[in-house]
Amino acid sequence: MCGGVEAVAVAVAVAVAVAVMVLVLLMLTSAQDPGIIPRASHPPEEFSYDNSATPGLHFPRVKEVMVNGMLVKVKYCDTCMIYRPPRCSHCSICNNCVERFDHHCPWVGQCIGLRNYRCFFLFVLSSALLCIYVFAMCALYIKFLMDGDYPTVWKALKHSPASVVLMIYCFVSLWFVGGLTGFHLYLIGTNQTTYENFRYRSDNRRNVYNQGILSNFKEVFCTKVKPSRNKFRAFVQEESQRPTPMMRGPPEAEDDSGSYPRSKVEDDLEIGGDLMKISQRRNLDDIGILEEDMARKSDSGIRAFDAQLPVSRTDASIRRTEARNSSRGRRSSSWEISSELLSKEPSSGSVGLNAEKNES
Repeated sequence: MCGGVEAVAVAVAVAVAVAVMVLVLLMLTSAQDPGIIPRASHPPEEFSYDNSATPGLHFPRVKEVMVNGMLVKVKYCDTCMIYRPPRCSHCSICNNCVERFDHHCPWVGQCIGLRNYRCFFLFVLSSALLCIYVFAMCALYIKFLMDGDYPTVWKALKHSPASVVLMIYCFVSLWFVGGLTGFHLYLIGTNQTTYENFRYRSDNRRNVYNQGILSNFKEVFCTKVKPSRNKFRAFVQEESQRPTPMMRGPPEAEDDSGSYPRSKVEDDLEIGGDLMKISQRRNLDDIGILEEDMARKSDSGIRAFDAQLPVSRTDASIRRTEARNSSRGRRSSSWEISSELLSKEPSSGSVGLNAEKNES
């Protein structure tokens, strides 16, 4: 009797130990960095910007690298702005590029990649072993009951319904974790990933990573895990983003009709040109014609400026009247300037006297 109790205690202790190991491996698989490659803050330096009418980036979308003496194509990731290393893929669920991407496991809630594949396989293997062990122990217990007071199977199962439930649960689960274990044993032996097997299975291409069964198993179980490229506990630092190149069209395509500083500069240039013409004139009649031309230009400029401003008709008329008054002031000052300029000529003395009389 004591021997039977001790045997049951040992069986329960082994089952608990294996269950704890499964939980620890599950935690390591889900909490460990699978091999996420950090994103770049800007595209690679070899990119060239187009200066045509349709701006854009021009760069090779695919590169070729040498792996075990053969050329392997690597693609550019638009999200991470990097060229993916060989056997790397971008997970659409985690939105990260993962080294040696195997698959995204929804039961674990994590990508399976270079750094956690070993823990994932051991988790699946230990789960399968736990299912086999629990199923075997329950079947053995039913056998002990049949050898004792419950000679038939129905009586033994009726006496221990918990054993029946555990046997059914382990049998169903073993189809999943057992089949997954066998599938990954095949992948490890051929040095493939789940992603490569499903995507390139029909291509019949040569596997450049296969180095033999022993070397393949050694690579998975006897290779030191690389340190993570990410510092998850570090403080986030703001990165200065590179300014986006702005494309400019031809000079004649620019529309500065609504730009007030530019129109003001053009008006000043026109006024300066008219003053130069006045200084070169020696006849008062020509000066009067030029001044009238200046007044018309100023009135047209004021009308164009008033049209651009969202003001009422009354305000526009008041501003137009004030502008005309200001132009009259400039007209008198123009007489003063012209009289001073004309006074320098020997034959313009009478003209200067007429100007002073008009002012008085």
